[in-house]
Amino acid sequence: MATQAPVAPVAVARDLTIGDLRRALAAGWRDFAAAPLFGLFFAGIYVGGGLFLSYALFAWGQASWLIPAAAGFPLIAPFIAVGLYEVSRRREAGLPLRWGPVLGAMRGRGDEQIISMGVIVFVAFGFWLMVAHGIFAIFLAGSGIGSESLELFRTGAGVAMLVVGSVVGALMALAFYAVTVMSLPMLVDREVDFLTAIIVSLATVRSNTRAMLAWAVIIGAVLFVAMLPLFLGLLVALPVFGHATWHLYRRAVPPAQ
Repeated sequence: MATQAPVAPVAVARDLTIGDLRRALAAGWRDFAAAPLFGLFFAGIYVGGGLFLSYALFAWGQASWLIPAAAGFPLIAPFIAVGLYEVSRRREAGLPLRWGPVLGAMRGRGDEQIISMGVIVFVAFGFWLMVAHGIFAIFLAGSGIGSESLELFRTGAGVAMLVVGSVVGALMALAFYAVTVMSLPMLVDREVDFLTAIIVSLATVRSNTRAMLAWAVIIGAVLFVAMLPLFLGLLVALPVFGHATWHLYRRAVPPAQ
């Protein structure tokens, strides 16, 4: 039986293993294979947004912003995955899969908690872009290379900027991951406020640091590779990880009695 640690009125497992990650991925694939249209729909929104953002940056002569935008874009993925959590929840409960309830999950349970989390998601993305702009200004403001050119990344200052930006971005992404990885599935599953859900998410990461860091690395690496072919790999990777995160949530936070 899983060891439990009390968090507010909720208990979280503190014995997650790499084996649990493999089982969650297998379950996520089964959910995607059983209802691919839902996964492709939500992933398609994400892919379409990525393609539009890329086109807009090139059209506006801001090609150098493509890298920080692409690095920060995965911050939005957990919110896009809310509908996927509902698909997995309904399959688990033996409920029919209909578009109305699945799309309705994006609104939450009528208490605006998921909407509040959505605001946090988009504010975090905007904050990352401001930080990236600051890093750009520190390293390249006096380089004479315009932000419309990708050549700046071949300079010494450009490489230094990428290194520093990658470290800062990774730390921000890790903090955001810890806040959202369990909180969004929980808001789909239970009638709790988003602060409680965030506390549970942070407690899960703290109590299972090795496994949850491994999960973050796996998600980050696969999503990065999946974005390379015009974001198209995300059509499969995003729904599988969305469903898998639901099953990992179920392992970490047992169903309410």
